[in-house]
Parts: sequence; C-alpha cells; structure tokens
Amino acid sequence: AYYAPASAAVEMAESILKDKKKILPCAVYLQGEYGIQDLFIGVPVKLGAQGIEEIIEITLLDEEQQALQKSAAAVQELKDLLKTLA
Repeated sequence: AYYAPASAAVEMAESILKDKKKILPCAVYLQGEYGIQDLFIGVPVKLGAQGIEEIIEITLLDEEQQALQKSAAAVQELKDLLKTLA
C-alpha cells in the first residue's frame, strides 16, 4: 500500500493533463448515480482535460448493489455523526 496511492494519483493526473480520457476508480460526488445521493463514493469515472468527464455506471449484480448501498449507508452515517460535532 506504500506506492499504490502515489501511483494512482500519478495515473489520474496524467489522464487529466494529457486528456487521455482513461476510466479509473475515483471517489466522486454522486447525485443519483447508482441510486446514491449527495455522497462521495469510489466508482469508475472517465478522466480527461475537463477532470471528471463522465461517471461510468456499470450494471451490478444484486449482491454487489446491496454491498454498495451498505457502504454508502455507512458513509452517510459518518457524515451525519460529523454534523453533530460541528
């Protein structure tokens, strides 16, 4: 895990700077995609000169969709908890 974050950041920057339009996993703000609203979640996106050019919605199996929703619910729970601390 030592090199992975830096390697991923370089790949994302290169895709943006060179307008490669690569599809990469990124934490992005979802507004209804995958049935998730107002949360940052890691999903595949197309990165190019404009930054996030497209959020790629892949078809998930039911169990995968349930796992994603469970993850989103955990993120929402933490988000709600942080609001109480402010």
